[in-house]
Amino acid sequence: MKIIIVGCGRLGSGLAQQLDQRGIDVTIIDNNPEAFNSLNKDFKGKKIIGIGFDKDVLSDARISQVDGLVSCTSSDDTNALIARLAQNVFKVPKVIARLYDNHKADVYQSLGIQTISTTTWGIEKAINLLSYDQFDTLVSIGDNKVEIIRVDAPILLAGKQTNELNIVGVSNIVAIKRNNETFIPTLGSFIHADDILYISVLSTSRDYVKSILGIL
Repeated sequence: MKIIIVGCGRLGSGLAQQLDQRGIDVTIIDNNPEAFNSLNKDFKGKKIIGIGFDKDVLSDARISQVDGLVSCTSSDDTNALIARLAQNVFKVPKVIARLYDNHKADVYQSLGIQTISTTTWGIEKAINLLSYDQFDTLVSIGDNKVEIIRVDAPILLAGKQTNELNIVGVSNIVAIKRNNETFIPTLGSFIHADDILYISVLSTSRDYVKSILGIL
């Protein structure tokens, strides 16, 4: 996996180091060379001095070959710009932007750009989002005790009723996206192949719910 991180502040440097320690190919960009001093001496990733929305800088970072990009500068507007550039121009598969403004965050999430905020939780969530292949947390509620997750419905669930998968106090299917249309299921709703399920889940029960859904 190859990841670009724009911004070497607390969030960017912490995320870069954790990904690097996991053996992931990391490139970190910052326009201030002194910002890289926050990285450990054993950091093996690539450091690039430059503006994160400069196409030449992104090309130098080989953005066309990466699996994900995280923009976590101190500016919401800059992070949003870089995220849209990565998504729409370079077609990066997974794009994450650090945004403090909740209104902007909601708008960009509706456009398919994941957002993160606080530093400590942001690092953990960013790593989860970058490594996602089927079980994707969209938002955490109430000090991260409840999550809304996005799940590509496993083929084995096709034909089952949604109420069969609802567990009182643990999880509940709150919406289904099918053929580009999203609806709230009723007790008699069935799951189809290729459905996307949106499920509310207790954070402490993630692994249990994954096992119920047949996701390893």
